[in-house]
Amino acid sequence: MDIATLTLVHAVLTERGIRRAAKVTGRPPASVSAALKRMEAAIAVPLVRREGGNLVPTLEAQRRLADLTAARAAISDLLAPAEKTLETVPAISISALERFLAIAHCGSVRAAARQIGVGQPQLTRQIADLEKALGYALLTRSAAGVVCTAEGLAAMPLAETLSEIWAQLSRASADRFRRSAATWRLGSVMPLGPESEIARMLATLTARWHRARPRQPLFLSSTTADELIAGLKSRRFDAVLLDVADFPAEFEGHLVSQGPLALAGQPELFATGKPLNDILTTHPIAVPSLRSGLRQQATRFLENTLSETERPRLTIAEVDSIPVIINLVLNHGYLSVLPQSSLSRVRNAPAMIRLDESYAQSLSLVWPKNALSRQLGEAMLEMMRAESLSSHEPINI
Repeated sequence: MDIATLTLVHAVLTERGIRRAAKVTGRPPASVSAALKRMEAAIAVPLVRREGGNLVPTLEAQRRLADLTAARAAISDLLAPAEKTLETVPAISISALERFLAIAHCGSVRAAARQIGVGQPQLTRQIADLEKALGYALLTRSAAGVVCTAEGLAAMPLAETLSEIWAQLSRASADRFRRSAATWRLGSVMPLGPESEIARMLATLTARWHRARPRQPLFLSSTTADELIAGLKSRRFDAVLLDVADFPAEFEGHLVSQGPLALAGQPELFATGKPLNDILTTHPIAVPSLRSGLRQQATRFLENTLSETERPRLTIAEVDSIPVIINLVLNHGYLSVLPQSSLSRVRNAPAMIRLDESYAQSLSLVWPKNALSRQLGEAMLEMMRAESLSSHEPINI
């Protein structure tokens, strides 16, 4: 880890946006975004989530913000002798600062090199690079060894502070990994409700998994398709259930099921005899956000059904909660595009118009391309397919 990354991540969390952080730090947005990803990968935990146009710190990030604020203050003081600002923070690694501390405490480059386990020329070169990056000398060399300059003495507690902060951040990550190392993490799209096929399937999978692998707990978490893909890339999830048939080529997976979709609404909306175009343009439509596969299917249906002049008349309500969408359909006169099989199990189910077979909600189990993940995914698939066979019907979402 380096001090430039810590500074940029602190800016993202406090400014709540990549571009705003880029503006206050004087760095390109791409560099800020890369720093955030680098930090998340290093501590193996997501630091932000998107809400509208803002990046909101996760609970984990909020717990760590005090450490990052202290790091930022130490970095500012470390750069002060050369009159460097936070807009010109060099990418000085924490390990370089720790090696400076080792030399200062040993009083000799040779002794520090032996202690660290590196070659003396290599360590000498690293300290020279560190001093160049800081813009001032840290050590004075003599035949008797090395001593700190005045600036070097002032830098020692700052370097120690940054080393301790990073140790705390990375140790928390290591502890969290050790606690969860035996736990497999499955992310899933959000089920329609407790009676939906996906909810029953996941409950059956969990029960069977725990019976078969009592020492390897299975943790389930539900969110949108886009967030599931991001979680798979950041290793937050070991496998994910996506509501899409096509997934990124960097992953492996299998299609678990496909089920028909239906346009749902109150019976009286469909009993008027109005053309479907008029019904769609005169009643609000509740749909998940664009981050979900279900929304992509709904959008395709609306685009294929309505003309370009009719589409601007649509009233769309984005709701990333299927139970809320169903409530809007049942009690508030909204329309929605939802899986037919799951809607049919809802108490006092709404009226439905089944869509053409080209509109379907797919369920795919996806995992990273490696042997261990493939073994995990295939074990889950076997349990899911066993559920399908035992119920004598296909699995639908």
